[in-house]
Amino acid sequence: MPRVKKTASSSRAARPSLSTADYALLAEFRYALRRFIAFSEDAAHAIGLAPQQHQALLAIKGAPGRDGLYVGEIAERLLIKPHSAAELAGRLVRMDLVARMADPEDGRKVRLVLTAHAEQLLEELSAAHLEELRAIKPLLTRLLARFDDGETG
Repeated sequence: MPRVKKTASSSRAARPSLSTADYALLAEFRYALRRFIAFSEDAAHAIGLAPQQHQALLAIKGAPGRDGLYVGEIAERLLIKPHSAAELAGRLVRMDLVARMADPEDGRKVRLVLTAHAEQLLEELSAAHLEELRAIKPLLTRLLARFDDGETG
């Protein structure tokens, strides 16, 4: 689990005090996130994927500027150990959801790319996720506006 790192900007003296309304908004936001995660896990299970498999497919599809990701990049994106990402990649290959592809610039490296079947599953899941995000947009907008305006305290 990532821990909150103390920095000069996060020291107690530098932070304004939070109001009851701030805590209520943060609690509501945390609840909305947990509901979204529960929705996401249920949606993945409904089409035969483990949540982590769905996350890996999404990370691969969303790779910035190129087709596919290396195992280490999947580990980074999913906040898991490289050996766990390698096991996950192996399962995805066996499920015919990803294929291993030699990197065109360095043939010793292997990228994981989505298969057509994975593309189809991911499109279905992503459409449902975007609908769910639209449902919590008002809360996200309120939260961001409140803290962007420095209205804490």
